[in-house]
Amino acid sequence: MALWRGLRCCRRALAWLPVLLIALLLLWSYYGYVCELCLVTVSNPVEKVAYLIIFHILFVLFVWTYWKSVFTLPVQPDKKFHMSYADQERYENEERPEVQRQILAEIARKLPVYTRTGNGGIRFCDRCQLIKPDRCHHCSVCAMCVLKMDHHCPWVNNCIGFSNYKFFLLFLAYSLLYCLYIAATVFKYFIKYWTGELTNGRSKFHILFLLFVAIMFFVSLMFLFGYHCWLVSRNRSTLEAFSAPVFQNGPDKNGFNLGFVKNLQQVFGEEKKLWLLPIASSQGDGHFFPMRASCEARNPLLANEEQWEEDGIDEEPQGSGEASALVIERET
Repeated sequence: MALWRGLRCCRRALAWLPVLLIALLLLWSYYGYVCELCLVTVSNPVEKVAYLIIFHILFVLFVWTYWKSVFTLPVQPDKKFHMSYADQERYENEERPEVQRQILAEIARKLPVYTRTGNGGIRFCDRCQLIKPDRCHHCSVCAMCVLKMDHHCPWVNNCIGFSNYKFFLLFLAYSLLYCLYIAATVFKYFIKYWTGELTNGRSKFHILFLLFVAIMFFVSLMFLFGYHCWLVSRNRSTLEAFSAPVFQNGPDKNGFNLGFVKNLQQVFGEEKKLWLLPIASSQGDGHFFPMRASCEARNPLLANEEQWEEDGIDEEPQGSGEASALVIERET
């Protein structure tokens, strides 16, 4: 037991290494740009002041959005989605699959759940003992169900979901601008050092690596940010892009697609003045999301149990003597 706890502590400590790496790179970029470029290399006072003002604005936005992405805790489903102790005991003690399905159906009937598993089963997490809200998934790293989970990001050591997805997008955007600005302003002085017009050896080293690191991260972030912009325009999460959500009529990758403007409002909110600020403004509470098809505006998960039986939901899977007929979704 003590060894296991020690290994868990080591794993948690190692998980902070990418965050520490980004923090160190950020501090070094600040020193290299402010001290070595602006204070030592740039001689024009007007140019120096302009560089410093714009750099500090981008630096603050970068740090602010990164801080919010790292330290905004993922939101778990509300208590009403959790099994009560009595329901949990009744479910675990019941050996008949059809009765287990009825127990979950009774619980889910009172909840706004519209999606189900690929085989038509209720989306139930056996580790958290709850009925999963739409777009909610279990994160094996965080060991919890996360509302509108997008992915677990090692670079922020946090699960990206409903509570911090806007912050994560802004972090990508401002880090992209930060790298682009550094590369664009440093390039002129890199050429001067390259041609021998400037000779300060220490500053030359910092400016060379500022340009190299800025371009490297800019290219990487450009593809990642572009991909997430595409996801937002379609109102999909990363998980939904790989596995389409399932509704009453089957999988539908555009099930939550409301149109470009409304899709943006789902993430950034209706107040446009808050769109570019790392302030929580996303619509809803993460438990329910409007859907594209009007026929899914009621609870289809429980309203058509006869259809489930015709689709073979009540049939016991072959080769699993201990498996329940209820299809339980286990996600990582």
